[in-house]
Amino acid sequence: MVVISDVHLGTYGCQAIELVHYLKSINPKTLALNGDIIGMWSFSKSYFPASRMNVLRQILKMSNMETRVVYITGNHDETLRKYSDLILGNFELVDKLILELDGKKIWIFHGDVFDSSTKGYAKFLAKLGGKGYDLLILMNSFINWVRVFFGKGKRSYSKMIKDSVKKAASFVSNFETTAAEIAIEKNYSYLVWSR
Repeated sequence: MVVISDVHLGTYGCQAIELVHYLKSINPKTLALNGDIIGMWSFSKSYFPASRMNVLRQILKMSNMETRVVYITGNHDETLRKYSDLILGNFELVDKLILELDGKKIWIFHGDVFDSSTKGYAKFLAKLGGKGYDLLILMNSFINWVRVFFGKGKRSYSKMIKDSVKKAASFVSNFETTAAEIAIEKNYSYLVWSR
């Protein structure tokens, strides 16, 4: 089994070429796409290069070659939730995935289901933050180009900022505690999530 999340196809920071190479190198029985595969908050019809489409083609190819592909919706692809529980051959669209491995249950989900910042009135701020993050990725690319030019190594300033914001949000919302309580109640042995 392979779990991939937060690819954000359609954004400038997407690592589509590397992902296609990786997907071609594996042959899992199950491929779980754990949310935010398509960055719909930043999606633009005018910017969806062939490399992004190649990711989707490779995933479909894997599905046609007997890999079970389970697309778990996330906050950036939440519009797909109205189609949840859709099954097309080896492709499934769900909001969560429960698997059994060696007699133990695994709960796989995208953590936005517990995230108060993507619910109700704060949704606008979350989407605005998504746009800001896309801009930060572009600026980070330029900064890294300058750093490499002067013989310095690359740094992911966008990841550092995103991680610090996520830690603060996690502290406020008690995400981990809530998820753990549900897991205990439902007898899940493992949790796999992405935010």
